[in-house]
Formats: sequence, C-alpha cells, structure tokens
Amino acid sequence: MKIGIIGTGKAGIALGYTLSQKGFHVIAVSDINESQLSIAQRYLGEKCIYTTDNRQVVVLSDIIAITTQDREIRVAVRNIYDRCDSLDNKLFFHTSGAHSVDVLSPLEQKGAILGALHPLQTFPDIESAIAVLPTTYIFIEGNEQALQTLSSIASQIGYKVLPIEGDKKVLYHLSAVFVCNLLCALLYAGERVMEKTGISIEPFYPIIRATLHNIEHKGPLMSLTGPLVRGDIETVKAHIESIRDMPIQKGIYKYLSLAALEIVEKRNILDATLLQELRKTLEAIDIP
Repeated sequence: MKIGIIGTGKAGIALGYTLSQKGFHVIAVSDINESQLSIAQRYLGEKCIYTTDNRQVVVLSDIIAITTQDREIRVAVRNIYDRCDSLDNKLFFHTSGAHSVDVLSPLEQKGAILGALHPLQTFPDIESAIAVLPTTYIFIEGNEQALQTLSSIASQIGYKVLPIEGDKKVLYHLSAVFVCNLLCALLYAGERVMEKTGISIEPFYPIIRATLHNIEHKGPLMSLTGPLVRGDIETVKAHIESIRDMPIQKGIYKYLSLAALEIVEKRNILDATLLQELRKTLEAIDIP
C-alpha cells in the first residue's frame, strides 16, 4: 500500500516517520509551506516525493492521511474534491481528535473510503512525538472496511488500538483537554501562587509525579488526599483568604474543590454535617 500525507506538522511528520520505520511505503507528502516540506524531508528521506500539490499525493497513493490542523481539514477536502475526478477505493483518514469522519464526507461522493485515526497524545515537538507514539493509545473511526485497514496501520505505530464513535469525538477530545491542556493551565495557576512564597515549581515535581503515579494505579477517585479528605475546614478558609486578590486562582480553587468534594462524598469518609459545611464554604467564594 502506498501512503500519502497531506500536512507536515508535528503529527504528520511523526506519523510518516514511524510508518516508514515500520516498513510502510510513504510515497508522497504535501504542504503549502515549503519550509515544512524541508523539515519533513529530514525525517522521511530522499525517496519520498515532496510537493505543494495535494492532488499529486492523492494520485500516487492508496491511503491518504490528512494531518493538517483541524481548521484546515475542510480546505484540504474541498481542494481534493474539486481537482480529482475519481477517488475509487482510496482510503482517506484524518488525525483530528475532535472531528468525526463526517468532515471528509464530500470525498465519499467520488468513491473514497473514509476514516479517522487519532493518537491520544500530546506532541510538543517532532522528536517527542516520535518517542511517545509506541506507548500511545490510538483511536480509530470508520466503516468496517476502513477500520480493518486503520487497525493494521495503528497497531504498528501505537500501543493499543481502540474504536471511537463519531458522535462521541467532541467529548473524547474534551476529556483529553481536561487531563492534558487544562492540567498545564492548572500547574501554571499554581506557579502564580508559588510566586507569592518565593518558591519555584521545581520542589513540587516529586509530588506531581507521585500524584500521577497514584492516579495511574488507583484512579482519580482513590488518589485524592488533602484538607477536603480530612475535613479540615479551617485550612480551606485560610486558603481562600490567602488568594483573595487572585480572582482566577479563586475560581479554580472553588470549582475544582467542589469537584473534589464529590470524590469525598463518594468515598463516604466525612459525616454529612461537615460535608455540607465544606460545600457552603466553597460555594460562598465570591468570583468577580
């Protein structure tokens, strides 16, 4: 099978490189940015064709991965639809975690097989993307024919392959945002509190690692510790007072603590009166 890639961002290059290393024939790559093509060439080598013409990639390939940014997928699809007469038996898949295969639907009118393949991972750069792919869960979507081929591809590049329904993709992607992107935002917000003490984030790395380790082995429900678990309402009040001039941190503290209180309630470790007192204290936090 000849594989083509449209879009040479971090995901596209990492995917192409990994497939090439696994013996797949990555034949052509396209991007409107010629400097990105030069970067791709460093990873994929001289045998691959590099072009700014998406149609050339489609013509040469049996399987085409659209690895552009999400907002550019429809642009690429329209470009292919307008310039290609027949797409019979060609498999197109995108690598978006938020979009279903429906975003590719115009191509189906010309005979294409449609799918989606999303590595559930964060890619800050190409090297780290290549390094983590072997330990990454790969989610795939499509009809039976697409799933069979995508499962074969995904099993070679990732740790485990799982199906995902198209109408669940937004929630699936939002879940990833909560545990990855917003985790970064949470730690940044914590850094701002640390600034008031003159302590950097470095001494906190061991407790962050230990927490993630506990979550991996016990789950979030059983890994929660701290003042809410102990019912230490005076400490909670002291926390709130200490960030009275930090509205963003107050909001984060309020709503994440209310979420944590759900854990406390599920674990049934505090009496109802103390639980209610904690909830009232948190709900009373004024957010400008």
